[in-house]
Amino acid sequence: MKLFPLHLIPNDTKFDFMRTRWVAIGLAALVFIAAIGCIAFKGFNYALDFTGGTVVEVRFDKPADVDAVREHLEGAGYAGAQVQSFGSGSNLLIRLQPQEMAEGENAGEANNRTAEAVQKAISMEGNQAAIVGAEFVGPQVGKELALNGLYAALFVLIGFLIYIGFRFEWKFAMVAIITTLFDVLVVAGYFSLSGREFDLTVLAGLLSVMGFSINDTIVVFDRVRENFRSLRVEPLEVMNRSINQTLSRTIITSLVFFLSVLALYLYGGGSLEGLALSQMIGAVIGTLSSIFIACPLLTMGALAVTKQDLLPKAKDVEALERRP
Repeated sequence: MKLFPLHLIPNDTKFDFMRTRWVAIGLAALVFIAAIGCIAFKGFNYALDFTGGTVVEVRFDKPADVDAVREHLEGAGYAGAQVQSFGSGSNLLIRLQPQEMAEGENAGEANNRTAEAVQKAISMEGNQAAIVGAEFVGPQVGKELALNGLYAALFVLIGFLIYIGFRFEWKFAMVAIITTLFDVLVVAGYFSLSGREFDLTVLAGLLSVMGFSINDTIVVFDRVRENFRSLRVEPLEVMNRSINQTLSRTIITSLVFFLSVLALYLYGGGSLEGLALSQMIGAVIGTLSSIFIACPLLTMGALAVTKQDLLPKAKDVEALERRP
């Protein structure tokens, strides 16, 4: 018994997705190459998490408005400053891009000068700010964070490859990795092209895009495997039926995820904007790739899947052939 069934589209759709598979793969290849080229030649606008800079901790007399503090800092010439509240809300942690040192000035003096300038810029009438501490975070920390992020991404990809190869078949695993890489690199390419700051929250968003993408793809692959074993039709028809049968579920899941992240983007504040934006873009790209890229790749070249690839071993072949 189904309670409150939700169907955005009918369950018995018969869209011929395979008819446009070559066009879809061609467009995806162009977007993929463009994303890689943009990342390679333009790079990212790395935030303080990766470049290092000055970290200033301040305490207000009363809880402060983080967005207002950020606007005051931008007005004072500190564009791109990261502002985070912690504790009771009266304490703020402010990260600034590395500032040029005056002639004859050492790092400690430069930090103190920056902290005083920050205090002056963010102090408001009736809510004065006091400096609790200031320190310089070197770029070496940023390099370590970048490497750790790369290791995390590689670990996730290898884990996906092993799981899908064990759970399904190696062709499914390769296609799933290609599709996931496409989704992640397109999202990363957007941040490179737009010049938006690339910080740890964006990196976390990319890792979550990987998880969302692989989950969406596996749902479709599971139906592909079931249909290959139960239907006596051509592979293209198996792919079409599998996509259509999972289409409603895919769209509903993606829409709910997108709306949840949209709320985070609208009301989560500036510190979570990069995370939410990467996930929103990833939700759209991941949904499209699971429909227009993953299954079409399973019909092409060395990655083409046949019934024999998904058969149990020889002892079950006769039983499978007797199925309608």
